[in-house]
Amino acid sequence: MADARDFRRICLSLDGTSEAPHFDHRAFKVKRTYATLAADEQTANIKFTPDEQEFKCMLAPEAFQPVPNAWGRQGFTTVTLANVSVEELRSAVEMAWRHAVPEKRKSRRTRK
Repeated sequence: MADARDFRRICLSLDGTSEAPHFDHRAFKVKRTYATLAADEQTANIKFTPDEQEFKCMLAPEAFQPVPNAWGRQGFTTVTLANVSVEELRSAVEMAWRHAVPEKRKSRRTRK
């Protein structure tokens, strides 16, 4: 199962991603924030489209839940890191990254 080190490593491997403090979380962004890591490092929030969020939450409700407020209605989804494999986490993070990255970077998925 995945942990905070996996999450951070995956995020920072994606082209153009930087890490910065965001309230009590760590934010990962390119042009805009696409994921945050909670202070306790047990959960992360990932920005999906509402359709992607619905699919992930239906497919793996033990791992993915909508953030319970207006942010959740915009697609922000909490992932319980211990309940996903590293491969599932990478897929979810890459999906969110694609929405945040400027068009000209989308073809360069990871840093070389």
